[in-house]
Amino acid sequence: MAAQDPVLDQDPVLDQDGVRLTVDDAIATVTLTNPAKRNAQSPALWRALTEAGRRLPGSVRIVVLRAEGKSFSAGLDRQAFTPEGFDGEPSFLDMARGPDAELDATIAEYQEAFTWWRRSDLLTIAAVQGHAIGAGFQLALACDLRVVADDVQFAMRETSLGLVPDLTGTHPLVGLVGYARALEICVTGRYVPAEEAVAGGLANLSVPADQLDDAVRDLASAVLAAPRDAVIETKALLQGALGRDLPAQRAAERAAQGRRLRDLAGLGE
Repeated sequence: MAAQDPVLDQDPVLDQDGVRLTVDDAIATVTLTNPAKRNAQSPALWRALTEAGRRLPGSVRIVVLRAEGKSFSAGLDRQAFTPEGFDGEPSFLDMARGPDAELDATIAEYQEAFTWWRRSDLLTIAAVQGHAIGAGFQLALACDLRVVADDVQFAMRETSLGLVPDLTGTHPLVGLVGYARALEICVTGRYVPAEEAVAGGLANLSVPADQLDDAVRDLASAVLAAPRDAVIETKALLQGALGRDLPAQRAAERAAQGRRLRDLAGLGE
């Protein structure tokens, strides 16, 4: 299990439904806080994650996503597939019987918990240990960077359950490892260990579990050493690169650099 982060000693901005948000100036930490259930996910947890994104102060430049316990997240809580579902929530079985538009809107709401991590004004880092399965894998994939413990086990198990990954993980997965490897990972549901994750581009760095928080802290410090506007512009450039051809990317680079030069010269708007 990763060492405790001193940021967690601060008063939380949010602490509900298995999610805690703390803020220390430019760094926010979102922690999954239900280790007894291996941080299994539910609609209530997804709403809490969405709320954490809404509550970030404007001073925040980096968001660290971490989890208590031996597992990052074991994925969707299987209670969702029981007839009774979760207290106060429609079961997934009841959702399936409803109109298509309502089902689509509900899944879109769930996806919001996985979407805001990609905001261009933030850089997000997932600190992942142990199992990151299904929705847990997709949550780690929602972040810009992933630092993993050497005991990490990624797996996309939705297909083996008769489902598909629907929490925004397919796009980054294909972008990181390519179509063929992404397809193989999804349809087999196999575990991807730390060494393969780093070699294949799923993770930026692997460290012993007791060094995970320190490694993330070092990475965050390195990011904070660069001017915020330059980081924002660079992230936006790279996020759009795969959707542009070379002439369009060249034009985007020129426009971004023009803005940076004008700002450095004191000529910005």
